[in-house]
Amino acid sequence: MTDSSGFPMTRPWRRLIHRDVLAGLLFVAIAGFGLWLSQDYPIGTARRMGTGYMPRLLCWILLGLGAVVAVRGFTAAGAERSEAPIGREAARPVILVFVALVVFGLSLERLGLVVSILLLVAIGTLAGRGLRVAEAVLAALFLVGLAWAVFIAGLGLTIPVWPVW
Repeated sequence: MTDSSGFPMTRPWRRLIHRDVLAGLLFVAIAGFGLWLSQDYPIGTARRMGTGYMPRLLCWILLGLGAVVAVRGFTAAGAERSEAPIGREAARPVILVFVALVVFGLSLERLGLVVSILLLVAIGTLAGRGLRVAEAVLAALFLVGLAWAVFIAGLGLTIPVWPVW
């Protein structure tokens, strides 16, 4: 049996292109990239954390999560019978979520926390189906409040709250 490109789709190959396997492998790849980027950061200890402590810890957690998701997807019942495990309809949400994160990262310093989070939620809302405007507004307000409480009030970071002109 072959797929639309003529590639032979034996059972192991079908299992490897299952959604969960690919998602887990993506998590593992991102975690590996993060670990590679943070290899020169001082780690420190749990009591005196260095700049690399949290990024490396989160990367290790993501690596473990990705491995679990990939193995569960590979061993899932019916994974080898999946004819079209990932459809083209999945591209739009992935692209829009990526764009939302990039816009947030690029706009944070210039537009401030509030406007950047509003842009993040607005673009991210376009990726979902059936999300109501009221839900998006509530999510945006919650995220603005939470980000302000954690990063500005709690940690004392000097992130601009409003646009800097």
